[in-house]
Amino acid sequence: MSDIAFKEKMEKLEHILEEHKNKQGALMPILHETQELFGYLPEEAQKRISEVTLVPTAEIYGVATFYSRFTLKPRGKYTIGVCLGTACYVKDAQSIMDRLKDELKIKPGDSTDDGKFTLEATRCLGCCGLAPVIMINEDVYGKLAADDIPGILKKYE
Repeated sequence: MSDIAFKEKMEKLEHILEEHKNKQGALMPILHETQELFGYLPEEAQKRISEVTLVPTAEIYGVATFYSRFTLKPRGKYTIGVCLGTACYVKDAQSIMDRLKDELKIKPGDSTDDGKFTLEATRCLGCCGLAPVIMINEDVYGKLAADDIPGILKKYE
């Protein structure tokens, strides 16, 4: 993100903060809207939220790291969730994860340098009958083999 785009988003954050000013229990909605704005919760935004809400930055960080829906790192355009729940795991989901790590050259929790993909290890996606399963944003791929991965990734290039 360019410096100009980041500054514009920080200005939009001021509007979010103004909208929630003096409201009880506003931290969660503020964090949610901030993440929607930036795609993650940058440190600068957390500091500004702290200044306005008077919630210590340590507490904001604690909330942001406790809830799995929040992220402190920029995410890729496409989030790939590899199910490592029991059904998928016993059907060799680890080989799917390993292939994705090799193809994308990242580890779970990271994003590709081009900002295209974020790789995540997830628990049950509710598709046990299709094990092993991955989800790319809202698209579900099941009954996978590691050799299916390159073809699937090509669809997102």
